[in-house]
Amino acid sequence: MQDALLAMLAKEPAHGYALRARLQTALGPLGAAMNPGQVYVTLSRLEKAGLVVCVDAEGAADRKVYEATAAGRERAARWFAGAAWPKPDLAEFHLKLVAAAASGMADPVELVALQRRELMRRLRDAQRAALEEPGEPVASLLLEGVVLRLEADLRWLETCDRTWRGNRSDREDS
Repeated sequence: MQDALLAMLAKEPAHGYALRARLQTALGPLGAAMNPGQVYVTLSRLEKAGLVVCVDAEGAADRKVYEATAAGRERAARWFAGAAWPKPDLAEFHLKLVAAAASGMADPVELVALQRRELMRRLRDAQRAALEEPGEPVASLLLEGVVLRLEADLRWLETCDRTWRGNRSDREDS
């Protein structure tokens, strides 16, 4: 969220409420879950890091107005120039499965089932939200990405399930 706020402030100064409203609009139904204080906490961190400053603005005496510093604009430009892709934390989940099997504290197959139920819940929520936002192409595009990523993670969990069930059978045969 930091980089998105910096990019918005690189264009023009704004107060937290306006930034939050822009983010909520951009995220569509996913933005409704955004904690109102999250934007203000992030702005405070950006200010401490020297990436934004409070400025005097006409008609905004009771609200802080933020503006990106040169360092903030530079960071936003680097963010746009990068080609990073957010990765789900599958490595951590895989380590959880390995640790469960090694310690005997949990059954990896049950952990996969638990994770699958959670991903299915999130998938239903995302699909429902997509149906509720048919007229907003930008929000719909984001929701489609969420749905596709969840579907891919569910396919990976199916592979995990087959592998760990196979490992369980191998151990039982020994």
